[in-house]
Amino acid sequence: MSLVSDSGELAGLCREFAQFDFVTVDTEFLRETTFWPKVCVIQMACESRAVAIDALAEGLDLTPFFELMADEKVVKVFHAARQDLEIVWNLAKLIPAPLFDTQVAAMVCGYGDQIAYGELAQSLCKVTLDKSSRFTDWSRRPLSDAQIDYAIADVTHLRDIYQALKAKLEKTGRLHWLTDEMAALTNRDSYEMRPDRAWERYAHRARKPRDLAVLMELAAWREQEAQTRDVPRSRVLKDDILMEIALAAPRTLEALGNLRAFPRGMERSRSGAEIIAAIERGLERDPKTLPKIERERRSNGAGATVELLKVLLRQVAEAQGVAAKMIATTDELEALANDDTADIGALRGWRRELFGEKALQLKHGKLALTVENNRVVTLEYHEGEV
Repeated sequence: MSLVSDSGELAGLCREFAQFDFVTVDTEFLRETTFWPKVCVIQMACESRAVAIDALAEGLDLTPFFELMADEKVVKVFHAARQDLEIVWNLAKLIPAPLFDTQVAAMVCGYGDQIAYGELAQSLCKVTLDKSSRFTDWSRRPLSDAQIDYAIADVTHLRDIYQALKAKLEKTGRLHWLTDEMAALTNRDSYEMRPDRAWERYAHRARKPRDLAVLMELAAWREQEAQTRDVPRSRVLKDDILMEIALAAPRTLEALGNLRAFPRGMERSRSGAEIIAAIERGLERDPKTLPKIERERRSNGAGATVELLKVLLRQVAEAQGVAAKMIATTDELEALANDDTADIGALRGWRRELFGEKALQLKHGKLALTVENNRVVTLEYHEGEV
């Protein structure tokens, strides 16, 4: 049977799958109205079969599935794995490993930045996926045959995609290039929803230490409230309103209610009092204890250097058949423009060999960029040349 809803059947299935070198995995979940993703279906495939697991089946024990995810003898293959890994982490506090993300692997193989699964299936498997069930309500039961077929097709084609990409990487000697990316994906800190760190995604909008101090307390309060109520952050306070409160720092309920974007009447609720309390905690913080926010300041001429580095990056990426995003980000180029020894991925390992050394040469006038036949090419400068 292609839909598994019995604990005993799932246990036997996972024992069978554990005998193979790899399993492909995907999930169908809902998150529009909750903070935590609600997993509805888990689909898996090994080389001989593919199944869908009804994660909402009454009494279903998912322990065997989690044990398979932790089995270090079996490679777990996902496409764009982060959200799926977050689900496993939230349910079992483990990260599947070893891991192979086909979206990342596709970037190394020159398929562009963050290629969609359907595009990859079309390119490598010559199949067009039926997307008619993609946006259905996966929490409703019973699941339709079309939904089950859609779910299983994802992991079925993922087997072929994985084997094709792995073969390409082995042939080009680039399989080890994935190491850093897989290490980042399996870093548990990435999946810890810590209220005390919720401010970090908005830190660049804080103009002065007082703003940052209040933002830290407000963001932590909102994060904890959203987690406790299991609702999206925006259901508690939208981002723009959060920042407006942090910058204005009202100290009374009346002042809070008078803010233009603040939800009318919310100041009279429990949340209103808690927001004022969070603001007071922020205002009481010692500025000397606040985290330092790194703000990049380009030195004279660095802006032009960054633009040249972007051109070089595109040239190297096209020549080597690697997505530019895999080699370096704009932030890294800015850091490199200011510091030859910047602690960035572009100056380590295969990225340095591929791009970093050329970038340093370009920066110091040892490499030039020119155009030949409508293509950017590099010219090396040698001592004594005129």
